[in-house]
Amino acid sequence: MSAVIETVKTSKPDVDDALLREISAYWNEHIHDLELAKHEIGSKGFFDDLAEYRFDKLKYLADVVDFSGYKEKKILEVGCGIGIDLIRFARGGARVTGVDLARQSFDLAKQYFAHHDIPGDFRLGDGEALEFADNSFDMVYAHGVIQYTANAQKMVDELYRVVKPGGEVIMMVYNRHSWLNFLSKVLGVGLEHEDAPVLKKYTIQEFQDLLTKFSKLRIVPERFPVKSRLQKGLKAAFFNLFFVPLFNMIPKSITRKTGWHIMAFARK
Repeated sequence: MSAVIETVKTSKPDVDDALLREISAYWNEHIHDLELAKHEIGSKGFFDDLAEYRFDKLKYLADVVDFSGYKEKKILEVGCGIGIDLIRFARGGARVTGVDLARQSFDLAKQYFAHHDIPGDFRLGDGEALEFADNSFDMVYAHGVIQYTANAQKMVDELYRVVKPGGEVIMMVYNRHSWLNFLSKVLGVGLEHEDAPVLKKYTIQEFQDLLTKFSKLRIVPERFPVKSRLQKGLKAAFFNLFFVPLFNMIPKSITRKTGWHIMAFARK
């Protein structure tokens, strides 16, 4: 059977321990899209439910990230959650390591990999204070993590530090100037995890300003409207039946900068 390695490491002393504990406690109680799971938490069906929903909601992700293109490469995912993206890299032959601050996500990610007999190295720890040596990984992945951390620049600097020279870092943050942020304010519908201890939305320029250390940088706004399976009621009907089809009729050349997700593909 393939081994799932577990290592637990505490954060460095200079981290704001109170905020760190608050962030950890929040994410221990909140799993992305848990409402969509039809099976018991931790079961194989549970992971299948959430993986199917994630890649239906984020239809763009498999097109812009080459999950099978890192065979034999060392990949680190910071904020790996329950491992839905990380297992795709592993299935493509990558040697994967996942770090997460939340014990529940850490435990579930190990279960997910064990269900499929896929090897993985999992660390319970803080993405602002990674335990790895400089230049350790061929690629580092942090999708939807930077916006929830206490010190975004510190996390970005850590991602830069642990990737090898010439290596790639793939990141995503939320776009403050996006269609979803605008629609949320107009309709009075809260965004997922708006109650998190830290949640910062960025403009494209603000995100670029975090990434000035990198030698090459490509920014791609993504995630445009798809029908919601999470929201219910009249507002959801309006969104699904009218807003989604009408928005998607507009040429992408006009709407591109309003994507909810700002993806960054950066080279050290």
